[in-house]
Amino acid sequence: MMIMRRRMMMMMVMIIMMTTTTMTTTTMMMMMMMMMMMMMMMMMMMMMMMMMMMMMMMMMMMMMMMMMMMMMMMMMMITTGMFFPP
Repeated sequence: MMIMRRRMMMMMVMIIMMTTTTMTTTTMMMMMMMMMMMMMMMMMMMMMMMMMMMMMMMMMMMMMMMMMMMMMMMMMMITTGMFFPP
């Protein structure tokens, strides 16, 4: 009887340990998956931000170039008007 009870207790403990270990492993896996997803989302956000920044920089450069071209055209027109009066 005593041996039987001890065996039952051991079995219960083993089952409890197994369940707890599995639960912890599953939770750990879930946490790892969540962390990976968060990292991926953060990376995607960073990439999007970088792309937006690059686009903004390109737009600014294009605007600056257009302004410079307009200024050059105006200067050329003024100089031509000055040198060759109508």
